[in-house]
Amino acid sequence: MRIVTFEDQHGRRVGVLDGEAVADVTAVDGGLPVEMIDLIALGASGLDRLRSAFESAPRLAPASLHLLAPIPRPRKNVMAVGRNYRDHAKEFSDSGFDASEKQMIPDHPVVFTKAPTSVIGPGVPIDTANDPLGTTDYEGELAFIIGAPAKSVSRERAMDHVYGYTIVNDVTARDLQKQHVQWFIGKSPDTFCPMGPCITTIDELPDIGSSWLRTWVNGELRQEAPISALIFDVPTLIAALSSVMTLEPGDIVATGTGLGVGIGFDPPRYMQPGDLVEVAIDGIGVLSNPVI
Repeated sequence: MRIVTFEDQHGRRVGVLDGEAVADVTAVDGGLPVEMIDLIALGASGLDRLRSAFESAPRLAPASLHLLAPIPRPRKNVMAVGRNYRDHAKEFSDSGFDASEKQMIPDHPVVFTKAPTSVIGPGVPIDTANDPLGTTDYEGELAFIIGAPAKSVSRERAMDHVYGYTIVNDVTARDLQKQHVQWFIGKSPDTFCPMGPCITTIDELPDIGSSWLRTWVNGELRQEAPISALIFDVPTLIAALSSVMTLEPGDIVATGTGLGVGIGFDPPRYMQPGDLVEVAIDGIGVLSNPVI
């Protein structure tokens, strides 16, 4: 299923995509949580109830509602992985914007976080005014959502803890990223974490490695990479993270971006007001955000 959080005149709640329409499942099962994190915490029983309600749920037209980020306000920082495609690791190294670099290709996952206040949904503008130095860049990424608590989980059992996948645009203020050495400030300005349009449950994408990530700016294809090209794949990331912390239902981990970000061009091609950025992943959909 492709599960969404949406809002209309009756308020905010979860739904299920059926083509372009949204199945209003809570109209059938009033006991379903309206918040995505609470639904995720129900695990398999929540998914069973969604499937049952989906069949008879009224379909709402896209024009009658507004899609939000699947998890509109995460309860923790969004975790993210840097330098997780070899070709992007090289372009970023060549740019000189990673003031913390010790080696071009990391031996272990490079993990940073983005503030929950940076999260926005589909169609919401990325506001470059939040980057005072004017070097706002895009990074299309696959993100996975934790569905069951994970602590000291082996790589072999890691996928048992994944609820599904979504898309994140890891928008970055490059000069702030370089200026502060660590990445948190450059990654966390308001509106710098577009997410969506849905969470595709793991049963719909059992082989995420066969999907491709693509990013367009104003219709120009800038990024195109297979998910299989990740240096550290989803099970490896879960094993590494859960070795030192408990991952909880609703935790979000963005897995890294591929070749073709703005900083990789000479001269750099940063996002400008009036641009439209679209990130697509097979089986999930398209995350589209204007730039102001």
